[in-house]
Order: sequence, then structure tokens, then C-alpha cells
Amino acid sequence: MRIAMLARNPNLYSHRRIVEAAEARGHTIDILNTLRVTMNITSHRPEAFYNGEKLTGYDAVIPRIGASITFYGLAVLRQFEMMGIWPLNESVAIGRSRDKLRSMQILARAGLGLPVTAFAHDPKQASEVIRMVGGAPVVIKLLEGTQGIGVMLGETENSARSVIEAFRGANVNILVQEFIKEADATDIRALVIGGKVVASMMRKGGEGDFRSNLHRGGEAKSIRITPEERSTAVRAAKRLGLNVAGVDMLRSNHGPVIMEVNSSPGLEGIEHATGKDIATLMIRFIEETAIAGKTKTRGKG
Repeated sequence: MRIAMLARNPNLYSHRRIVEAAEARGHTIDILNTLRVTMNITSHRPEAFYNGEKLTGYDAVIPRIGASITFYGLAVLRQFEMMGIWPLNESVAIGRSRDKLRSMQILARAGLGLPVTAFAHDPKQASEVIRMVGGAPVVIKLLEGTQGIGVMLGETENSARSVIEAFRGANVNILVQEFIKEADATDIRALVIGGKVVASMMRKGGEGDFRSNLHRGGEAKSIRITPEERSTAVRAAKRLGLNVAGVDMLRSNHGPVIMEVNSSPGLEGIEHATGKDIATLMIRFIEETAIAGKTKTRGKG
């Protein structure tokens, strides 16, 4: 097969591993800097170009679109879909996962476990929002944040209200969530490929940090998750329409609650923690599933 990967940094661990896995299985893979792809949006003959050359002959595309370029990245991916190139994750599904509010509304509609979450426009409603999620301490999240950036803990009502009012006064969109104390600064990442959990790890935050992201100094180890956690991860990926997803959950007193669903999960932490070859599993899924010219958006909502 001939595969394109939309990625800005070819040297990232995840991208190098995907290239190694594809080439080891006899495929040709090209890394295309997403921001250097140009598009000719024409009826019946959609085209894409890279450094002035027309992109043709690809059987599949692997989108590894950074959060900072979501808008342009999704436009490029839609162009590939219009050209009949099969995507590992579809543009609509990635768009859902990148919008924290929309993704949580979709998951809530499906009855999946979530932390109590509030959203409001008026900064004067800060006290109401804090009460809505059960009072301080509360977790405050930027809608556009990734890798633990833009996630804050409001330990008291006054401090939480100050942060909420400051962000809303600056017209920055945030979510306010209940603080799951019993999780003890740990979370679970379940990696889903093709409707199956293929690997799972537990991450613990660095000293004094309530966030468990590895990018923030956390540690990870392999873990056997419960049937309920496995079902939750699979259902979350399916509801958002993602073939590949990293589903982040907390263990609460009332079962697993989903914190986030990542459409471009990193491979370094989970491969090192579990010893599993996730990159090859992704390529094998492409081999089994990609049908050139049969691209179709599945998702609803």
C-alpha cells in the first residue's frame, strides 16, 4: 500500500514508529507537513498538492494533526476524503474529539460515565457553576488545552471563582468539572484500535501535581482494566466515530468517568509501559480496513 501521514514533525517518537511499522510490513509511507499541503476545491475533481506537486496514488492517510492546527489540518484531511483516500480517523470524528464541550455532550447523550461538568458564558455565574459541580475543589479546563496544559485546580471557592472570572472576562472558553479526589492524581489511558482495547496503562502525576499527563512529569505502568472500563473506552471511541483513540478515564466511587478522548494518541508512553507494538497494530488495522475510493463519513451529531 501507499500511505500518507499528515504530520508536522517527522522526528517525534510516534511518527518514527509508525513509519518503521509501515515499512517493515512492505508499505510505502510519506510524511507530509500538513501546513504545506494546498488544495484545489473543485467539483468532481478535488486535488491536493505538496510543494507544487499533485498528490496521487495514496490508499490511506494517517492524520496526526496537532491541536494548534486543527482547523487547517481538518480541511486538508477532508480534501483527502473527497479524493477517495481512506482515513485512519475521519475528519468529522477528529473535530468532535477536539471540541471538549461537544465530545462530552455526545458521550453524555450515550449515557457514558463523566465527571459532573458545567459550562457558562457569563463570568458573573462563576459561583453558580462551582455549586453545580459540587463545590470546591473544582477542575478548570481550557476547551483548547492539550497534554495537561490549561488544566487548573481551584482548591477553594474564592480561588476557583477568580480563575473562572478571569478567563471568561478575557473571552476564553472553559469547562468546570468536579474534582475526583479518590482518583489520587492517577488516570487510565485505554488505547482503542478498531473497536478493541489493545493496551492500557495507569498514569500517576508528578510530585505535588494533580494532573497525570506524562508530558507534565507523570509516570506510567501497564495495568489490567476492568470489563466496565474496557466497555466504556470502546463505546466512547465508537460514539465519536474514531477508529484509533486514547480514552482517558478516572476511577471514581461510582465507576469509570471519561476525562478526554484523544484522536491522535501518543505511542511512546504506552509502548514503553506495556511493551506492545502499537504502531504495527495500527498498520495492520489499515491493511484490513482501508478501501480506496470508499471514504464515507460515518458519524452523527
